[in-house]
Amino acid sequence: MHDQSREDSAIGTDGETSTRKSRGAGSAAARKHFVLDTNVLLHNANSIFKFAEHEVVIPLAVIEELDTFKKNNDERGRNARQVTRALDRLRTQGALLEGVVWNEQGGSIRVARTGTVADGLEIDKADNRILAVAQELHAGGRRTVFISKDINARIKSDALGVPAEDFEHDHIAADFLHAGYVVAKVPGAVIDELYDERQLRVERLAEFCATTPDGAHTVEIECVPNQFVMLVDEFDDHHTGLARMLADTGAAIPVTGPRKPVYGIMGRNVQQTMALELLLDDDVKIVTLTGPAGTGKTLLALAAGLHKTIKEERFDKLLTARPIMPLGRDIGYLPGDKDEKLSMWMQPIFDNIAYLLSTRGSHVDERPESRTAEQRLDQLMATGRVQLEPLTYIRGRSIPHQFMIVDEAQNLSPHEIKTIVSRVGDGTKIVLCGDIQQIDNPYLDAQSNGLAHCIERMKGQRIAGHVSLTKTERSSLASLAAEIL
Repeated sequence: MHDQSREDSAIGTDGETSTRKSRGAGSAAARKHFVLDTNVLLHNANSIFKFAEHEVVIPLAVIEELDTFKKNNDERGRNARQVTRALDRLRTQGALLEGVVWNEQGGSIRVARTGTVADGLEIDKADNRILAVAQELHAGGRRTVFISKDINARIKSDALGVPAEDFEHDHIAADFLHAGYVVAKVPGAVIDELYDERQLRVERLAEFCATTPDGAHTVEIECVPNQFVMLVDEFDDHHTGLARMLADTGAAIPVTGPRKPVYGIMGRNVQQTMALELLLDDDVKIVTLTGPAGTGKTLLALAAGLHKTIKEERFDKLLTARPIMPLGRDIGYLPGDKDEKLSMWMQPIFDNIAYLLSTRGSHVDERPESRTAEQRLDQLMATGRVQLEPLTYIRGRSIPHQFMIVDEAQNLSPHEIKTIVSRVGDGTKIVLCGDIQQIDNPYLDAQSNGLAHCIERMKGQRIAGHVSLTKTERSSLASLAAEIL
């Protein structure tokens, strides 16, 4: 006959069954009680299973707030429903009010009644009722931490004497984000060897130390597929070379950039040359481009997409999408059908394509003077060669043989990025562009957005490449504004 510590089935981190043991497992002194705010559950539905051997406390006020979100058709609604279903499954394993152990380490999840709201805080506000639970646990001598993505809620928690932290499980260190290339000071003979031999073994490059593009950190040169190495002569800064690591070969090859303009576009700096190298390589299926406004992310991606779709006919169509996320106050509903509504959101894309289809790209048109750039764009869209789509309806789709560009990807969550990339079908190339320092989504920041998450997770994959652009090339005024404003 088994005692109270017998093993039963319980819910694991991935929704599968795992081992359930007595609640007393683990060191009581090291055990913490994490009180989760609603925004944490809406940001990551699996957050309740991310605290190992500790206890997760969910105030009743959080359950009430989840109920208001569960009918939404966006990611927050999906997360609210997923959390509610997970709690309902746990309820069959024991009393949530007492706590249900869900893993071998003794980690438990408990729903707590509202405590006494502190003086000076309104009891009608859900945030204050949630903080009351954390304050009551802390006053009872328990090691309590309030977890919230709301800065003001964390400030109030700290004012009440309760330690508060952000939910950082899926955070990416923005300061150490993969830039896509490193800079190495080498003897001039090494640069000559690269171009004479048409390759350099990684072992040869590993003899030298490299730095990150900003020069702040020293790094080792490793064989990271599709990473670039800028070689600078240690005695002559004007003698340089550019190499790109190849997957599965242990060697780097020289990069010279396209010999002819790509829809009238040539790389104006070494970073744009790197970007075009990846964009025009059919073996690289996913490319991520980051950088401030005016560095050419979207323009380069569209130029490469038009070149591959219209001129080389490598893809059936160019599909461009961007999240519907307004800057500042929303102007409300837009009149018209889907295309008319979408035209306002897609105007930046129209501007870039019109620029590429103007006389700068006239080498692809036998009679450039016969039609305006707008007329050419209308024709491409009418024939379906160029298609603009919102991301709202992408779930469930399969997108084969297309050159797909997702602009302003920094406003997407890691789950949304996963949903989009997993739609990619056979023969499709996807490009994600964005500036992780300009995020309009109130639930994301530079560490938690989907673009940064994708860059870090895809690093080192044979079919993935990334370049971080830093130099503004839009105009002298735009460059000056980016520098001093």
